[in-house]
Amino acid sequence: MLKSKTFVKKTRSGKVMKIVREHYLRDDIWCGSEVCSECKQESGVLQKDACIESNLCSYPHYLIPDTNVVSDVLTFIEREPGESANDRNDRAIRVAAKWYSQHLKTFASHEDGLKVVLLTNDQGNKQKAEESGLLVYKCEEYVKSLIANPELVDRLALSDDDKNEITSAKLLFPEHLPLSRIQAGIKSGCFLQGTFRASRDNYLEATVFVQGEGEDSTEVLIQGLQNLNRAVHQDVVAVQLLPRNEWVAPTSVVLQDEGIAKDDDDNEEEEEKAVTEAARRSTGKIVGIIKRNWRPFCGMLNVSQIKESTRHLFTPADRRIPRIRIETRQASTLAGQRIIVAIDGWPKGSRYPNGHFVRSLGGAGEKETEEEVLLLEHDVPHQAFSQAVLSFLPKMPWAITPEDMVMREDLRQLTVCSVDPPGCTDIDDALHCRDLENGNLEVGVHIADVSHFIRPGNALDKEAASRGTTVYLCGKRIDMVPALLSSDLCSLRSNVERLAFSCIWEMNHDAEILKTRFTKSVINSKASLTYAEAQMRIDDTAKNDDITKSLRGLNKLAKILKQKRIEKGALTLSSIEVRFHMDSETHDPIDLQTKELMETNSMVEEFMLLANISVAQKIYDEFSECALLRKHPAPPPSNYDILLKAAKSKDVEIYTDSAKALADSLDVAKVDGFPYFNTLLRILATRCMMQAVYFCSGMDSDFHHYGLASPIYTHFTSPIRRYADIIVHRLLAVAIGADSTYPELMDKHKQSALCNNLNYRHKMAQYAQRASVAFHTQLFFKSRGILNEDGYILFVKKNAIIVLIPKFGLEGTVFFDTKDKTIPKLVFDEEGPTLNVEQHTFRIFDKVKVTIRLDDSNIQHQKIRMALINPIPGVSVPVPDVEPQAKKQKLDH
Repeated sequence: MLKSKTFVKKTRSGKVMKIVREHYLRDDIWCGSEVCSECKQESGVLQKDACIESNLCSYPHYLIPDTNVVSDVLTFIEREPGESANDRNDRAIRVAAKWYSQHLKTFASHEDGLKVVLLTNDQGNKQKAEESGLLVYKCEEYVKSLIANPELVDRLALSDDDKNEITSAKLLFPEHLPLSRIQAGIKSGCFLQGTFRASRDNYLEATVFVQGEGEDSTEVLIQGLQNLNRAVHQDVVAVQLLPRNEWVAPTSVVLQDEGIAKDDDDNEEEEEKAVTEAARRSTGKIVGIIKRNWRPFCGMLNVSQIKESTRHLFTPADRRIPRIRIETRQASTLAGQRIIVAIDGWPKGSRYPNGHFVRSLGGAGEKETEEEVLLLEHDVPHQAFSQAVLSFLPKMPWAITPEDMVMREDLRQLTVCSVDPPGCTDIDDALHCRDLENGNLEVGVHIADVSHFIRPGNALDKEAASRGTTVYLCGKRIDMVPALLSSDLCSLRSNVERLAFSCIWEMNHDAEILKTRFTKSVINSKASLTYAEAQMRIDDTAKNDDITKSLRGLNKLAKILKQKRIEKGALTLSSIEVRFHMDSETHDPIDLQTKELMETNSMVEEFMLLANISVAQKIYDEFSECALLRKHPAPPPSNYDILLKAAKSKDVEIYTDSAKALADSLDVAKVDGFPYFNTLLRILATRCMMQAVYFCSGMDSDFHHYGLASPIYTHFTSPIRRYADIIVHRLLAVAIGADSTYPELMDKHKQSALCNNLNYRHKMAQYAQRASVAFHTQLFFKSRGILNEDGYILFVKKNAIIVLIPKFGLEGTVFFDTKDKTIPKLVFDEEGPTLNVEQHTFRIFDKVKVTIRLDDSNIQHQKIRMALINPIPGVSVPVPDVEPQAKKQKLDH
């Protein structure tokens, strides 16, 4: 049936246009009920005896929720003059419910037969529904009536009435300004817009990152509960700068919102503590929320001490998220479980936001539960690949066809081999080096041709683009692409033919590039080696086979390439990475050791860097507006403050005017009798760096990669595990005429949006990987009691020192201000920074001896505790009810 609606519209030029909108109304949609014998249908999907146990509705019934989605799908109702869109939708749902009710009444055998129940929380809609003879209840009213499913009540979002009910009369926070005032304030420059970033170390402190042009981005410091004004981590907020005489410096106290929750009208003592240090920063207060970034949060329930209470506090796993007040009748069941909670609102009279229970994840501390928590908390897509995605995989058995060879070079005869970590199954890259007749060398980097299997725009491509990257956890991998590709058809395993994208150079023996070419190819790797196996071949003088000769040639050239990079100012920074040895049956860590890097690690790295630089230049030359590149911004000078102070404390000069100045001064930084000093300095320098990011060449003018001292760079060498590399492969294939283009590839705005997602996914993957290492470190220490180890101070705070244990790559906090002990006299000097405790002065890089143990008294935030043995024995022995933060961070580089 066709129904049309005609209206006139005035154009910008002043002309009047007649517009006819046609609605095609279907009359062939069946009601879906087993009771009905009139509608044409194969089998009913709605049961005849549809009875949910409810003390409100004891009869069989169907529910129609009051939603716009249902109203749009079920029926077409034309808006009446003067009727709002919302009122029209309410009326549409009532018409649908009325029709359904009358339609089914025809087939009901008795008065108490099947009924239709309308659910709505709108009082006006409920009244009108009742007036028209419909059965109607409020959503909460109906859910509370469900006898068999009492737990569903907990999953209801709080209504406005509920929110007001649990708000105290006292206003704890200032009113948020309306959006119109905020927008006007931002336009006039009174307010700034930025992203709220809560502190992990101090729940009464945060910063607001205000995005500017180029290097003009700023951070505004926010201190105190009132000034934080109910903003939650990652919200987009409006901030007003305080007068300059009220600006403060970031506090050096590590302060956690721990223990028994304060009542709404309790004073926050910590707020009154004046911060008098130098180095004050622009400070502000939150005046409004522009966009909430609330998500479901993982954590645990703090069961109320009040008997029979249904109101409890939920503590999120992420320390940057405030505790959330929820109502639940399942507290005894949920105690000790990891659960998910959603925030519903944060009234200005409430110390904490209000929320509701979503679902349980399982017992806290259980490995599977904790892994699920860290994936959810870091927003890592980890669901199984859908059938729609899998349908685009090649059919097995798969083999290279003559059609595949048309645009490819046959390189199967070359002595190609791969060098990777032990147990690697997703082998992205392989290498070869051979002598040419003219006396030069031919070097090839061969990369898995993933873009051959993943075509633009299909479900497989979209899923890979969304995931962005493979995530490597301890003992587990969350693949970006299905295993058939990642571990089989794309993986450059030995002794099988594989499709590749090759970057081939002709070099002289001084590693100078004479020619570069790119080609789609077919290779047959002659060996899949680990770094250790490749190193043994190179070092074994008795070995002289083709694979070994190729590796020696590559290693020799790599050393020259590295030296040239260092001379240009490339940084060699340091981080401690640990490897867990797992029990083959329990998969628990039984040993932990820091990874040792060999020459072969550096050999592979040098040629991957060279390939990435060569490809970056090629795709930018061909597509100056839409090349996907990667840059590493130079850090602002203030980032180096802690590094300069740390070096100065040991009478060492560090220069930070340029990457080369930094690299050169790090190279000569030595302290007699302290061989580990240079490594510690490089670890600290890594902390000063900015994050490297993907960007589109047409949307930016600064391409420089600070850490590599390269004017241009991209990612080409890992397309199995990074989506950025797939796009780079597509650009390069178009550039050499090996594949066709498509509109999105040449759209700089779409490329830029893609880069934003990739940067986010890569950052979250790094955080997830660190969290996995932290969890497995806790498992490792669980059965080991107390260990005594040497460590070095990395940071000095007002009330604590942060210590690095090189043996385990472990970082932890030693506190000096425990609640149940007499606090020793602490004198903190910001300039040093130094901390004086009982006549002993602590400085960065001082060597200390600590006890290490796992404290699992708080099952959600289990911690590695550290206490000093030397130089001050027993000062910071922790007590059970203290919850300081123990950190375990891998370095971001």
